[in-house]
Amino acid sequence: MNDKNLLLKAFNEAEYRLPGHGKRNVQVLKDALDVVEDTLESDHYGAGQVIEDFQNKMAAMLGKETAVFFPSGTMAQQIALRIWCDRKKLKRVAYHPLCHLEIHEEGGLKELHHIESVLLADKDRLIQLEDVRQMPEDIACLLLELPQREIGGQLPEYEELEAISAYCRSKGIKLHMDGARLLEVTPYYQKTAAEISSLFDSVYISVYKGIGGIAGAVLAGERDFIQESKVWKRRHGGDLISLYPYILSADYYFNLRQDKMQQYYREAKELAALYNECHGITTLPEVPVSNMFHVHAHVPKEKLEPVLVEIYKATGVGLTGYLTAADTSCQYEVSIGDRYAEMPKEKLKAAFQMLDEKLRTLLG
Repeated sequence: MNDKNLLLKAFNEAEYRLPGHGKRNVQVLKDALDVVEDTLESDHYGAGQVIEDFQNKMAAMLGKETAVFFPSGTMAQQIALRIWCDRKKLKRVAYHPLCHLEIHEEGGLKELHHIESVLLADKDRLIQLEDVRQMPEDIACLLLELPQREIGGQLPEYEELEAISAYCRSKGIKLHMDGARLLEVTPYYQKTAAEISSLFDSVYISVYKGIGGIAGAVLAGERDFIQESKVWKRRHGGDLISLYPYILSADYYFNLRQDKMQQYYREAKELAALYNECHGITTLPEVPVSNMFHVHAHVPKEKLEPVLVEIYKATGVGLTGYLTAADTSCQYEVSIGDRYAEMPKEKLKAAFQMLDEKLRTLLG
């Protein structure tokens, strides 16, 4: 068994694991189905009460005319950008160099839709208004990700977001939000999802990340835009004969967790502070702006892994199941969900005290 599996094994065997909501197994669906009447009719190729009620609920929450459920965010976002490009007759969009479409989708936007991308800002910082103003080429749409996951879940200040929105509207540039974790940033902005969404022409949210459903996404916007997206969804094979297991789990966990985002945000700040008190560790951002952040340990991966395994076995507290190497350091992502609240504080304190002591020994 390699070191990576040893770390993951120790993490899975830990009595308490800090990130997330819990195991993503069949119980996630069972719990959602327990509250549903047996007589509820399935959706059928994108139509039916079960899917339409959920779509209307999401549209209202996002303050948009209407919304549509997609089996994946990858499909939803590529389609959104395709529509905006077709309408402007310009197949060029702009987004961050570490945008999901750029680094995780095997060139889908280019290969399937023949859309060019303009990369704005340096990869280690957020897009700013000045970046948008100085774009070297005309674009049909600008995509902003809130929060920017690959750099620790950073966020622009709300005033900056308003300025970018106003500039785009003045120039006829459509503004699309990759809001996979939109609900998770509402506590920091102290705005509703609808207020934030009002700055954008189209919005995508995930129903399995902070919400914790099985899979799927919601795309919201004006009625004619969403109607056109449904045509593209059919073209992409996204109109499965029925999607109700995804819909029912999304609705159940949305109801369960929509009011917990403030709690997750508060707990993320608490946990980040514990990390930053440890020798040789920093978090990005130092003070989280959502329920997520990145942990940077200034020791090599191969030296930190056995330390973490020892801590997990000694304290019963699992911090992460993986490490990503970065030169002479390593890092990992933390997203706070339901599990953190179950953590006994004395065990948490013991785990971080041990981590600090071990790192001081390693680093001298």
